[in-house]
Amino acid sequence: MYKITEIVAAELNYLELESPDGQSKAKICLNQGGSLSKFVFETIQILADYNSACYLDTYASSILFPFANRIKNGEYTFNNLKYKFQCNEIDKNNALHGFVYNKPFDVIDRVTTQEYASVTLCYKDEGKTEGFPFKFSIELTYQLNKNGLILSIKALNNDKNPFPFSIGWHPYFYSKNLDNSALNFKSDTKYVYDNQQIISSTTELDIEMPFQLKGVKLDTGYPLKTNEIQFSTPKYNMNLRSTSKENFLQLYTPDRQNIVAIEPMTGATDNFNNKIGLQTLQPNETYHVKWSIAIEPCNTHTNQLIN
Repeated sequence: MYKITEIVAAELNYLELESPDGQSKAKICLNQGGSLSKFVFETIQILADYNSACYLDTYASSILFPFANRIKNGEYTFNNLKYKFQCNEIDKNNALHGFVYNKPFDVIDRVTTQEYASVTLCYKDEGKTEGFPFKFSIELTYQLNKNGLILSIKALNNDKNPFPFSIGWHPYFYSKNLDNSALNFKSDTKYVYDNQQIISSTTELDIEMPFQLKGVKLDTGYPLKTNEIQFSTPKYNMNLRSTSKENFLQLYTPDRQNIVAIEPMTGATDNFNNKIGLQTLQPNETYHVKWSIAIEPCNTHTNQLIN
C-alpha cells in the first residue's frame, strides 16, 4: 500500500508520498507554493536536493503562474488596460515566475491505494496582487506511482473578467555525471535574448540530438514541436510528457555541478507582451494541464531516446 506522511521541518509543512517498498518518495512543501522538494525513484535521486532556505533564490520545482519566466519591466497591456507587477528580478528589472511560488497551499484531497498515492492542493487568490487584479484558484495534484510522477494543474477563473495566463514548472534534475548526460527534444528554433533576458528574436537551432551536456552552460528557451522531452543520465532515463497543445522548454544550468533545470511551459517568456503561447481564461472557465515524468533505471533500457 502506498502511504502519505505529514512532516514538519524547519517550520515548514510537507506531505511525503511513499511507495509500498519505501524506495520511491515524493515530498511536497505546502508553504512554498506546493513545490516538489524531493523526488527519489527506486532509491535513485531524481531532483536536486536544494535547501528550503534557498527556495526564493532557486525557485526549485516551483509552479509558475499566472505567467512562466519573465515579464519585461513587469509591464503588460490586456484588453486595452495597462498593468504593472512588482519586479522581483531586481538586476534585470523584470517580474519573474508569477506569484504563487511562495503562497501557502491547502490540502483538499489525499488518496492511497495499492497502485499510487496522490494529494491535491489548492490556493485561492482574491485578486489583490499588484498587476493582476483577478480572482482565481489553482489546484495541484501530485501522483506517485510505479512509473514515476504525475503533476496535474487546474486553474479556475473566479473573476468577472477574463485574464491572460501561462503556466510553467521549474524542477532541477540531478545527474550523477552531467557531462555524461543528454537531452532530447524536437525543435528547430531557439530564442535570442536581450540584456534583460527577454526574447528579442529567434535563430535556427544548431545542435544535434541527443544534446550532450558536457561543458554546456544554459539559460535558453525553445518552442517545441512535440509534447515530449527526454533526459538520459548514467543512473536513469526520464521521459517528460505534457498535455498542453503548445509546448515550450526553458533550460538552465545553475552554478552547482550535475544539475540542470528542465522547465516545461505552456508559453514563452514575456508572453504577456509578445503573445507567444499566451492564453486567456474566461470567467468560470477552467484550464487543465498535466506533466508526466516516467523514470526508468538504466539497467532496464526500455525507454529509448527520440530518434
